[in-house]
Amino acid sequence: MKIHLYISLIVTLVVCSCARRETTVTTATTETTATTETTATTTETTPTETAAAPPPAPVTITEEKKPMDNKDKVAVLKTTAGDIEIRFFPDLAPNHVKNFIELSEKGFYNGTSFHRVIPGFMVQGGDPNTKSGDPNSWGTGGSGKNLKAEFNRVPHKRGIVSMARAQSPDSASSQFFIVVKDSNFLDNQYTVFGQVTKGMDVADKIVNSPRGANDRPNNPTAIQSVTIRPARDDEKGPAPK
Repeated sequence: MKIHLYISLIVTLVVCSCARRETTVTTATTETTATTETTATTTETTPTETAAAPPPAPVTITEEKKPMDNKDKVAVLKTTAGDIEIRFFPDLAPNHVKNFIELSEKGFYNGTSFHRVIPGFMVQGGDPNTKSGDPNSWGTGGSGKNLKAEFNRVPHKRGIVSMARAQSPDSASSQFFIVVKDSNFLDNQYTVFGQVTKGMDVADKIVNSPRGANDRPNNPTAIQSVTIRPARDDEKGPAPK
């Protein structure tokens, strides 16, 4: 009888021990699966947050200027694909308008190229590195000054001109982009400062040009010159809502 009792006790201990082991393995598997699913979700949402953002330039905040100083002015971009005309919104983004006009009048944009084209989204230009620098450096250049963000109510609809930036909201410098298709996911994240009044057919031609790695066009469209002129009556008026 004693032998049978010992055997029964040993069997009971072994069964309990196995049950504990199975519970531990099941719990560990469940925790690992949950962690993996969370990681996958995070990875999928990351690319959309940095789609139009170039690396940062040296930080120097430009001084403020009165909103109406650059009222009723238009920029004419003469490119190798045709002309693009842009009106400004100095009442909503005075420092960005001032910055673009001053760089244009200095000839800063002359010889630069649209280095990034994404069909159904936008064309991006304004990087001085595209004049003669290594193509691998395109998208990393700036004017040496950064601008404090001036996010505003204007939505990123087709024809809107907005400033590219790095991760910091206050890192815009010289690079800008023209929206070729409504992109409201950019609203209140990038500073809108103008709108194309003529030449969206040229922007469409640029954005649909053959491209390679990093959305870099095979034969980039160059900006030959930028001229600032007074706006005509049909180019004036409030910013779109």
